[in-house]
Amino acid sequence: MKIGIDIMGGDFAPEATVLGAIQACQILQDKATIVLIGDENGIHPILKREGFDVSRFEIVHTTEVINMSEHPAKTFSAKPDSSIVVGYNLLKTGAIDAFTSAGNTGAMLVGAMYVVKSIAGVIRPCITATVPQLSGEKSLILDVGINPDCKPDVLVQYAILGSIYIENVFGIKNPRVGLLNNGEEPEKGNLLTKATHEMLLHESKINFIGNVEGKDLYNGTADVIVCDGFTGNVILKQAESFYTIAKARNISDEYIDLFNFENYGGTPVLGINGNVSIGHGISNAHAIKNMILQAKEVVDVRLSDKIKEAFK
Repeated sequence: MKIGIDIMGGDFAPEATVLGAIQACQILQDKATIVLIGDENGIHPILKREGFDVSRFEIVHTTEVINMSEHPAKTFSAKPDSSIVVGYNLLKTGAIDAFTSAGNTGAMLVGAMYVVKSIAGVIRPCITATVPQLSGEKSLILDVGINPDCKPDVLVQYAILGSIYIENVFGIKNPRVGLLNNGEEPEKGNLLTKATHEMLLHESKINFIGNVEGKDLYNGTADVIVCDGFTGNVILKQAESFYTIAKARNISDEYIDLFNFENYGGTPVLGINGNVSIGHGISNAHAIKNMILQAKEVVDVRLSDKIKEAFK
């Protein structure tokens, strides 16, 4: 197994990305090969300083970088030797089994859509986030950012994608799917949620339990929580702020610590022909390490293949 990491991606690259790759390599040992994709002139000095054997990695040298502020689509085509473009081409050709990056999110999504492309039958790919439950279990919410505007059939597919992910990666059998709404009753909500509710009731591939409210996000009512990307992104950023607020007020709490994004590393893109994880631009080495480890989990369970089977 080979996992590619965009060494040039993120606010603290290449320092954080190389250090994160070292940490992941120490954990994975011979279970996977990590492929460092980026300017080798920035990679080698860090490995030498850390006293880490360069032969533990494969290095693919690139000469260009898509910066965080650049226009995703225009830059993706204008910089063919950037670490993101090269990483996607390696994934497409099968040279790597997964590609991870904390770089320009828009460029990562462009690559997902136009290089590896959507799985046949998937209307729109999505990204997910892990939601820690008070019980210690984990739930999944999707979409959290790619698609701010959705139609009912897209949300139904999110329910299927989320169910496949949480069953295979988290090991939760027959996961309970809830539709995020402003009330539990079937008649509640806007036009989107009302139409989606009706469609989910008749979807045989999922275990739909009905509407869930904001108060149900952390109490374990549902294993998979479905919503449009606008709503999901607002919830994700609010949830991440819990940890920031607690630290700012010198509050130490085991549960609140679970909202630290560094512990999850990245979010997988579901519904594409490949294994891709996108990390925060502010990712440190710990977050990069966890993003790589998460990518290995996804490859191990053949998640992309199982999604393809479900959408045949």
